[in-house]
Amino acid sequence: MRKKARKMVTVFLTALLSVLVFVTGCGNQDAATTTSQPAGQASSTDSKAGGTLAKLREKGVLVVGSSNDTPFAFIDKDSKAFVGIDAEIITEIAKRLGIPKVEMKEVKFENLLVELNNYNIDMVTDGMYIKPEREKIAAFTNPWYKEAEALIVRNDSDIKGIDDLKDKVVGGQKGTTFLEYVQELKSQGKIKDVKIFGAQTELLLALNTKKIDAVISDSATSAYTIKHDPSLSIKLVSPYKSKYDGLVGAAVRKEDKELLDAINAELDKLKKEGFVLEVLKKYGLNEDNVVQ
Repeated sequence: MRKKARKMVTVFLTALLSVLVFVTGCGNQDAATTTSQPAGQASSTDSKAGGTLAKLREKGVLVVGSSNDTPFAFIDKDSKAFVGIDAEIITEIAKRLGIPKVEMKEVKFENLLVELNNYNIDMVTDGMYIKPEREKIAAFTNPWYKEAEALIVRNDSDIKGIDDLKDKVVGGQKGTTFLEYVQELKSQGKIKDVKIFGAQTELLLALNTKKIDAVISDSATSAYTIKHDPSLSIKLVSPYKSKYDGLVGAAVRKEDKELLDAINAELDKLKKEGFVLEVLKKYGLNEDNVVQ
């Protein structure tokens, strides 16, 4: 009898426990999903509902990643303001999206997409070329503008083109398309050696101090830096036939499609209004760099 009674009690308690687990599980499903995510990360459901954009509007701040390279997105050493081609475009877009403030977080160029996917920044805006391998790990906006690489040498150099680099040491910036090109030239026996630098400023300084013979790097960055730094006795080789005519865009996380669509819509308006061309001209570029 006691065995039977114990069995009946056990069955009853098991059934009651199942009901409680079911009810508790249903009631806390959303809370469990939210608390299990890293700080600042939106669930896929939140993203589809526009969660990331809504949170940015509520916070009032968009944090963008840049390697602090001129003339794309950098902190002006005098005014401490966030300026540059990409900086002015994203600041205007953010304002139109209801986000009044844009802050830059300095990140090494090769780590920008890593920091993006680690939720340490909201976007990447740093003159980044839209490339298939990058599109595998991030979503890119429509092209903002286009530009190419430049061959940079000292003012007293006799280098006039790629054919003059066979016995030269050429510098490139880590994580860039241009470094890949320099390494390709080395593998083809067209240059003697490659030296890699982490920042554009280091790259041009090494050229200026004769640690390397030439640089293949971003044309807009190089032209702007040379123009604004009288201590540099270097120049862009001209005429020069470029290999890359890259399309520059900004990157967001793949799940932030609603944010991406909103940015693209405002970007299209800025192009039609002539705002993008005005910004390009301000930093030494022109109509040739516009992507309609």
